[in-house]
Amino acid sequence: MKPSRPVIGLTLDAEPPGGYSRWPWYALRANYASAIAAAGGLPLALPHLAALADEMLARLDGLIVTGGAFDVDPAIYGEVAAHPSVTLKSARTEAEMALLAGALAGDKPVLGICGGEQLLAVMLGGTLVQHIPEEIPGALPHEGHEPGHLVTITPDTCLARATGARAMRVNSSHHQAVRTPGRDAIVNARAPDSVIEGIEAPRRRFCLGVQWHPEFLTDPGDASLLEAFVAACR
Repeated sequence: MKPSRPVIGLTLDAEPPGGYSRWPWYALRANYASAIAAAGGLPLALPHLAALADEMLARLDGLIVTGGAFDVDPAIYGEVAAHPSVTLKSARTEAEMALLAGALAGDKPVLGICGGEQLLAVMLGGTLVQHIPEEIPGALPHEGHEPGHLVTITPDTCLARATGARAMRVNSSHHQAVRTPGRDAIVNARAPDSVIEGIEAPRRRFCLGVQWHPEFLTDPGDASLLEAFVAACR
């Protein structure tokens, strides 16, 4: 008998009325679910119900905080002013913070993707660069889903072991980045312009974030990363 698939929670995005529905609606790219299923997990979408976060987590073996076209409120990591480019989805952030808080408290495996990596850093006490083009001189273009640049992976990290790689070609799509990774967290990947592209908390069971989108399976290391995450959830 085959072992059961670990249940992996995927946070949803939220959209206002219009387009798909005249009421507010949730959204998630299909490749998040298909990539987790291919890696051996059972994907489960999570609505924005912060009060039910603990009950959701009780039914999950692991948590993925997905990306989206919005930002973490700078006030959460102690910055008074927000850059004009900052876009908020407060209800989503509240729900994801509740889920992350519970997962971290229970040392449940966590993978943050793109904005999910940034929120993970903030939840660990880290801070963010609010707008890369204005804060990092000579920065590479980081906004686009094509494999735009390499990242160098720090040896002897969870990310290095999971991917089996020293470098990967990634599909970054972000205007913000982690500035500091937070308590007991380290940087595990950087772009050639020094922008942080990955973080992890080594003392935890599996607590890792990447700035790119491994669900697109752009680099061979992406599938390996997702498989390692699912394996940690068993």
